[in-house]
Amino acid sequence: MPVFSALSYNVHECVGMDGRRDPCRIADVIKESGADIIGLQEVHSESDGRVESHQMNYLASCCGLRAVPGRFLMRKSGEYGNVLLTRFKILNVERLDLTMPGREPRGAIDADVEIGGDAVRVIVTHLGLRPHERRFQANRLLAALSVERTRMVILLSDFNEWLPSGRALRHLEDRFGKNKRLPTFPSPFPLFGLDRIWVSPPSALIDVSCVRTPLTRIASDHLPLIATIRTPEPEVVGRKVRDHRLDLSRVGSLGEEK
Repeated sequence: MPVFSALSYNVHECVGMDGRRDPCRIADVIKESGADIIGLQEVHSESDGRVESHQMNYLASCCGLRAVPGRFLMRKSGEYGNVLLTRFKILNVERLDLTMPGREPRGAIDADVEIGGDAVRVIVTHLGLRPHERRFQANRLLAALSVERTRMVILLSDFNEWLPSGRALRHLEDRFGKNKRLPTFPSPFPLFGLDRIWVSPPSALIDVSCVRTPLTRIASDHLPLIATIRTPEPEVVGRKVRDHRLDLSRVGSLGEEK
């Protein structure tokens, strides 16, 4: 059963607590973590000709990882949204629209990656600022997850839930189970557990912790979360073992943005 790690990190457009925009610091955090799957929020990718300005491409190149864009907002200066980085093969990508009418556009990357011969579903998202907005978005996520296509699901998110008993949080916990609430914001003196990593089945989650270093305390206004995960054993049904190893002929190719 392969063991791997996943990182969730709101990079704040690579603007640190010193007010300096420095994608190199974010790249160093990712490389030092050694994570195999990275879900990033608040990535701003400009097309002004400077390599470091296109944050997605710059971070992927520096870290030697494959990148999946999850733009949900187009600015005059470039694209803004979520990004999935991984060293694993990307099998299929969908984009989920989580925008609540009248609120800022929001979305999620919904991708399948190949790990040890299995397809693993990875969702990267950043929920809204208001409680009713997060409830709406959590229900959208749950509707998408009702279509089960893999044995394992990993959800990497800035959930933006300030209270440990928020209703949107409870909705997700009904699906994924309780998870550890770790303070990630603000990074120099973290008080609020805004960022979350969920894994289904819960037994596959070995550990989750904050990455607290002098670099992470300044590189962004959030601390990253890192999880150690083990792919689950094949399900046992009666006396038969149901083999869920990946059949590549049945998995779609890398999708276009929807």
